[in-house]
Amino acid sequence: MTNTAATQFNESMPIYLQLMEKIKHDIISGVLLPGAKIDSVRDLASSFGVNPNTMQKALSELEREELLHAERTAGRFVTTNKLLIESIRYKEARSITEGFIKQMRSLGYSEEEIIEFLPYTFKVEE
Repeated sequence: MTNTAATQFNESMPIYLQLMEKIKHDIISGVLLPGAKIDSVRDLASSFGVNPNTMQKALSELEREELLHAERTAGRFVTTNKLLIESIRYKEARSITEGFIKQMRSLGYSEEEIIEFLPYTFKVEE
């Protein structure tokens, strides 16, 4: 996982939570594979342009969620628990979908219209 420029952070949310979300996204999207070694706290902090203590807090929280685990002298690694990763990935997809539906309904679309809209959207992307 590399971040070539300092990340722009949202001031309304703690930075460590935003770092957690970024790393979690990299894990569930397959950018970071199960069992992959994570860069050191200092290297990650430097690449994200944050204080090492902030990065340490984010990584510790990801360990608490069992997405990362530490091996004393070897460093931190992504979990090899593919079921956990897939479960978090599913929950994130569900949240995104629910947000989309809520926004479409706020525009006045019915459930039927939203369903009709989806195939058209996929064709535009191709």
